[in-house]
Formats: sequence, structure tokens, C-alpha cells
Amino acid sequence: MPEKRFQSNVFLSPGNQIYLERPQIDRLLEESLQKQVVIVSAGAGYGKTQAVYSFVRHYSALVGWVQLSERDNIVKRFWENLIAGIGAGNSKAAARLAEIDFPETEREFERYLAIPQKETRTDVKYVLVYDDFHLIHDEGVLRFMERSITSPFPNITSVLISRAEPPLDLRGLESKGLLARITEEDLRFDREEVVSYFGLLDISPSPQTVSSIYYDTEGWAFAVHLAGLSLKNAPAGAAYVNQALRSNIFKLIDSEIVAPLPVPVQRFLIRLSLIEHLVPDLLDELAGDASIMERVREMDSFIRFDVYLNVYHIHHLFLDYLKGRQGELTEYEKQDLWHRTAAWCAANGQKMDAISYYEKAGDYERLLGVVDTMSSILPNRTARMLLEIMERAPAEIYDQIAHAQVLRTGLYLTLEMFDKSREELIAVIGKLEAGPPSLTVYRTLTGCYNLLGFIGMNTCSYTRDYDYVHYFEKARQYYELNRFETRPPISVIPLSSYLCRVNSEEKGEIEKYIEAISGVVPLASVTFGGCTLGMDDLCRGELAFFRGDISAAEQLVLRALQGARQGEQYETENRALFYLLRISLARGNYEAIRGISKQAEALLDEQKFPTRFIINDICSGWYYAHIGQTDRIARWLKNDFEESDLNSIVFGLEIMVKAKYHFSEKRYPAVLAVLESWKDRNSLWDFVLEKIEMKALEAVCRYHLRDKEGAFAALKEACRLAYPNAVAMPFMELGKDMRTLLGAAAKNMAPEFPPEWLEKLRLGAAGYAKKLFAVTEQYRIAAEGRQEPGKSAAALSGREVQVLTELSRGMTQEEIANFSSISVNTVKSVIRSIYNKLGAVNRVNAVRIAADMGILGSKNSDS
Repeated sequence: MPEKRFQSNVFLSPGNQIYLERPQIDRLLEESLQKQVVIVSAGAGYGKTQAVYSFVRHYSALVGWVQLSERDNIVKRFWENLIAGIGAGNSKAAARLAEIDFPETEREFERYLAIPQKETRTDVKYVLVYDDFHLIHDEGVLRFMERSITSPFPNITSVLISRAEPPLDLRGLESKGLLARITEEDLRFDREEVVSYFGLLDISPSPQTVSSIYYDTEGWAFAVHLAGLSLKNAPAGAAYVNQALRSNIFKLIDSEIVAPLPVPVQRFLIRLSLIEHLVPDLLDELAGDASIMERVREMDSFIRFDVYLNVYHIHHLFLDYLKGRQGELTEYEKQDLWHRTAAWCAANGQKMDAISYYEKAGDYERLLGVVDTMSSILPNRTARMLLEIMERAPAEIYDQIAHAQVLRTGLYLTLEMFDKSREELIAVIGKLEAGPPSLTVYRTLTGCYNLLGFIGMNTCSYTRDYDYVHYFEKARQYYELNRFETRPPISVIPLSSYLCRVNSEEKGEIEKYIEAISGVVPLASVTFGGCTLGMDDLCRGELAFFRGDISAAEQLVLRALQGARQGEQYETENRALFYLLRISLARGNYEAIRGISKQAEALLDEQKFPTRFIINDICSGWYYAHIGQTDRIARWLKNDFEESDLNSIVFGLEIMVKAKYHFSEKRYPAVLAVLESWKDRNSLWDFVLEKIEMKALEAVCRYHLRDKEGAFAALKEACRLAYPNAVAMPFMELGKDMRTLLGAAAKNMAPEFPPEWLEKLRLGAAGYAKKLFAVTEQYRIAAEGRQEPGKSAAALSGREVQVLTELSRGMTQEEIANFSSISVNTVKSVIRSIYNKLGAVNRVNAVRIAADMGILGSKNSDS
């Protein structure tokens, strides 16, 4: 829907609904909407919604209306509902919000806040109404709402319509005069308004009757309306019977509203009280008879149609009345209604609601069908909710639908309940393999064995048991018997902070892990729709990179990238791009970094990659921290003590980027505090590559703080972990800081570590520092728009340009050879070729000629 200002006709609904203009309420709302938050709080039937609704139909603002219900205590449902409400008034903001998940952490909340900052105009007033806020009790939703409505947006007002005072801490706003309240006393009809309203109904009761009604109703809008209907429908001359109103409001609803309706319409209304999705298309389908919906539309005083959200809203008291008559429905009517509503929700992308309705209908087969269309990378809250549904399911469901057990054990796996998941899988497999065969059984056994294999992949880091490939072999055997195809997003495998999930530093341990993964990929990629494709090559590439063999790493990572794209393994693709970025940074290749960054950004449009924004923040944050552009790092990564919503197996990568941010800012105590928080997390995921990076960073921080003893101890520990597997890059990537530390600690490191190995690390760190400086400068130049970096002449080959660039930065032939993974003789040969092509006599002459030709991008090179 295109954005538009709401004019007076926007809120006009079909039918003959009567609006009483209430100037004093309009003035109160006009004044209140100048505040940041407005609370409209009163009991049922006081006309809260009607008052706000009637006013904003002619108020000059962009208005979003979020109709809340009990189901909005499920955060995913609340988020979908919020987006729908915002979307009618601001489609751009809604589209951006749909790309992210419900913000449960500081980082996610900051991303959420960035959207209204970007997608709202300063010259436009925005009003966001949350109706029936009293139905919200989920702590997560309440915490979000509290933070959202108190965030300072001068042109946005939040209106909370509620039967009770919202359980939010708004004292800060109240103390600043930014909070307005409209209460029951404000909303009560006065005597003159009662008379005016009866005039709209075309009735003229005596002053005595008006006084009696006003006394009985105390200005309660809904009761005034019912009393007016009673008078309007009474025989001529009949007196007002105040006892009916005082004794039982539902009897009045029954006699004055429902009783005159045909029985099919009454039963349809009662059925509607069982669901919350009152969308016209769905209601037309459920009614099956156009005349039924015509009568429903005529009841617009009690069932209001919102053209803004394209939904019907049933008044609370009328809804309570209808719910009291649900016992009149047959079980078939209820089941049919829930089935058809669930099918509509599933077809319209409202998966959580579809699952809920299918559970009410007891149709777990279709429920599982909806879950199968969801990503395997579920947020923990969603996984817990689904697990609760499966644990509420009758025991016989697991006998009737074997796949149900696979889902439940998969949820245990997602929630890291590995022992319970394994125990149930083994029990299910034994039962199925002992029973009669069928395609369904084969499909279920395929899933069970795959899950057992994935449990092995997750736990082998601390068990050192790599004998799990045979589970995937069994899955392949059963797959050949059923050939059930699985596709993304459910087949997209989540990755850990390091591909090589190995805790032990023992020599050859990482190779054992990679060997096991290499056995998994050809099997799981077939039985689970491309899952794990590219993962084996990426593991090898990661190890090669950490060993400093960046040429070999590049080839392996490129191959991994190709495999990941073939299998739609988006997280693997993203991680491959991350390593290519680190490789390009180690080479000082800014142009390559720009291309890689564009590829990574393209993944942000991939809906089947649910964690894309988090992972992109982390990977880009790592790069910006290294080149000193900390203002470009996502703000959530700059917070020291935020609890991550990532799975704990991925936590280390986030911690590393947070630490590197503080390191770039020279806040060394903050780095140590972040690293300490890493130590306190789940020790199951204590990857050796992670420990090396953390300890190396700790060492240089302590050295900066003049804690030489602590620095040397941390450096020794990092070297102890690194040396058995020849790991070098974590030291090199710390550049000049590590170069200085290694030089100072040389005597303290002997005789535990070979001097030549330590010297290689020192030279590597020195060379990396120069490459890093070059990229940082090129980034700065490009950002300032001075010159497009990286242009080269056709006369020189790619390697020649690279070597010439390294010469211009003051690197020695040995350093160039070390970082380019070529021999010193090859470097000398390339240099001679450069001199011949440029007509140069020495290094300085070559650099100056190249700068004049534009090959080096600037005449002010480091020569």
C-alpha cells in the first residue's frame, strides 16, 4: 500500500455505524498527541477504541493501527502483527522490519531503531496505536514495547489503548512531561452527550428517562448505546426498563442484538469467537453464504470493519457474550473452523498462527507440514514454543506420525539437549526398524540417522569421537528407498564460530575432524537437500589460512564458495566470503575486498538465510575494527556486557569482534573484560583456534598495559596451543603490536619454541602491518573521493602489480615471499621483469615511474 496521509474518509467503514462527534474528547486527543506516549485506559465498553479511531480518521498524520490479542504474547506473532500495522501507513518501514526478527537483544533493538530513523520524514507526524494492550503479558514483548515507545522520536507518538494501566516503566517520560493519560472519567458521556447520541438514533426520550439512563450507565458508552437500542426497538409508549441493564448486560445483548438474527448467522458469529483472524477473504470463505456476511456487516456497531488493516474487530463485551455460547457448537463445527483457518494462515505466510490452529484441531500431520517449511536455524524462543506444542501432543500422535518424533528430537538438538535427543532417536530407530517397512518409515529413518550424525558433529569437539559418519551412511541407505527431497531453508546448516570444531591442540586433531567432515558432505548433501556442501573445503581452507598459507587457503575457500552456492548453503557462503576478505586484507588487496564486500551484502536479500543480518554485522565488524573504522561497526557489537542471542556455538566470533573493536580504540582493559566474559561461557565450545586468537590478543593488550609478566604468559599459552598445528595467522593479524611483543619476548620464549618459528611469526606480523596500513589508506582515499584506488596498467601482470605495490610499501623481498607464498628467487625474478617493462634501474625509480603511470594509484606512495 502506498504511503498516504489519513484524510477524513480513511476510517469510514461500510454500513450505518454511527459516530458521535465529541469535541471535548477530540480536543483532549489533539493535545495528548503532542506528547511522545498517550495511554487511553478504561474498562470495557467506554469507547476507548471508538474515540481514538474516530479522531484519527481526520487527524493529519500517518497512522499505524496494531490490534493486539492474546496470541501476540508469542513474539513472532506480535512481530508479524506489528509489521502489518505499520505497513498500512509506512510500507517502506514495514518492508525493512520484515527483513529482521523480533529484537530481543541490544544489537537487534538498535537495528530496529535505525529503521524508523531512516524511513520516517521529519516533516510528517506519525501515530502508532496499540489497541487492547492489556492482553499483553509476555515479558519479552513488554520489554520491547517499553524500550520502543520511550525511544526519542520527536515526530512519533505511541497510543496505548488498554483496560488497565500498562505494566511499563514510563516514569522517565512522565517526569519530562512527555506522557499523556486519558481515563474512564474523561471518556464517560455527560448528560448532554447522552441526549445528542439518542438524537442520532432518532429517539427523543423524556428528560426523566435520560436522567435514569445516565444514572444507570454512569456515562458508560456501550451501555448507553444498548439502552438507546432498547428504547428504539420498544413499542410506542413503553417505558425504559433499567433493571435489564443493571442485572445482566448479556441478556440485553441477547434480546436486542442477537435474537432477531437468523439462526445460521447466530451460529456463524459464535464460530467467529473461536478465531482471531477476521479477514474478509477468510470470513467470506467460512460463511459460504453471502447473505450471512451481509448481516454481519450490518452489525457494524459491534463488529467494526477496519479498512486500514482490512480486518473485522468484535467489541469485547459482544465477544465475551459469543464465547459464552461456544458450547452450542458441535465438535465438527469447531474442528472444521480451525482447519480452514489454519489452511488460510499457512497459505498467507502466517506460519505460527497456522501451527496454533492446527494444534487446536489436533491435526499434527498438517502442523508438521508447516514446520517443515521453516528454517532449521530457529531462534531459541521459537524452538521452545514448538517443543511445548510437541510435548502437549497426545502420545498416540507419535505412533501415528513417525515424523513427529524426528521433529521433537530435532528441537532438542536445536536447544543443545544432545543426550535427550540422542536417547529418543535411538529409541525411535529401534522401533521403526523392527516394524513393517514403508516409504514413510524410510523417510523417518533417513531423518533420524541424519540427526544422530549432526549430534556427533556438534559434540565431537569435546568428545573427540569422530566416528559419526556411519550415521550419515545409514541415512543414505534409507534415502535411496524413499527419495524424499528436502530443500532450503530447512536444509541450510548453521555454522559455529570456527569451521574446525576441535577443542584439543594435539597435533593432527584438526585433520581428524576434517577427515570426518569430508566423509559427511557427499552423504548429507544428498539426503538433506544440499546440506553441508562446501563445508569440507571450507574447513581445509580455514586451517590453511590459520597456518598462514593464504594461496592454498584461497583456492580451497573459492572451491567451498562454489559448493555452498550450488547447495544454497548461505551461511557457508557467507563464511567463505569472510575468509576471502581476510585473505585479501593479508595481501593488501583493497579492490578485492570491495568486491567481496558487495557479494556479502547481496546475501542480505536472501530470505532463506535467517541469521544474515547478525552474521553480516559480525564479519563486517571484524574488517572495520582492523582498519580502524570503528564508527562503521554495528552499535550492538560495541556493548560490553550484552548477552548474545546467538547459539552458544557461534558466540566466540561475536566476542572476538567486540574485543577487536575495543582494541582498535586502544581500550585495553575493556578488551580484557570482554575476553573474560568469553571464558565464562559454555565450555563445550572451547575451540583451539578460538583460544589461540583470544590468548594472542590478551598478550598484546597486557603488554600495552605494561604487564610484561602477564603478556609473556599469555603469549606462551597462545604459542603452546598454536605450535603443534603450525598456526600462525592469529599472531600475524595483530600486526605491529605482535611484532613488538615477539621482539621483546624472544628471550622468554626459549627454549620452548624454535627461534626460527618465532621469527617467522614476527616477520609475518611486520608484513601484515604494512599491508593493513596500505588498505587503511586506500579505504580512506576512496571514502574521501580523492581517487579510485587499485588501477593498474596493462603492461604489468597481476603478480607484478602486487609485488610492485608491496615494494612501494617498504616490504623486503623476504617479507613479500613469505606473504605471497612464493620463493625469494621468484620475487627477484618478478622484480627484474618489472624493471625491464618500466625501464627502471632500481626500486625507487620503479615506484616513481609506476606512480606517474597511475599503476600505484597515487604519486604519494610510501616509497
